[in-house]
Amino acid sequence: MSKERRKILDMFARGKISLDEAERLLGALQREGGQESSASGDDSTARQVPRYLRIMVEPGEDSKKAERVNIRVPLRLVRAGLKWASFIPREAREQVNESLKRKGIEMDFTKMTQEDLDELIQNLDEFTVDVEGEEKVRIFCE
Repeated sequence: MSKERRKILDMFARGKISLDEAERLLGALQREGGQESSASGDDSTARQVPRYLRIMVEPGEDSKKAERVNIRVPLRLVRAGLKWASFIPREAREQVNESLKRKGIEMDFTKMTQEDLDELIQNLDEFTVDVEGEEKVRIFCE
């Protein structure tokens, strides 16, 4: 175990940082260690390709609930799902699209390409939604 990793875990154990902060620091440390430096020796490094879609729901300050949700979905599964969408019967796809349209979402997932998904993942740095003081929802890729 590296000194940096041990230091982060120690700060978490002492209560100096939250679980979320510890996870993010460990993730950043892992990404930093996994990136290859450029051959020219300068400080520019290529952006690491995300491997997981992360969805976290935490209770807000005014929430009466104490439950936390922490979902980590491999992006390979998301990409595979995009390919499997072609096997969904046309009638079912039309019903899904119509339901989305009624909710005000103009999206046809059957027309989504791999490039569209990659662009979405690249631009999903971190998305946070506060639900009227009750919950905090964070969606990001790591």
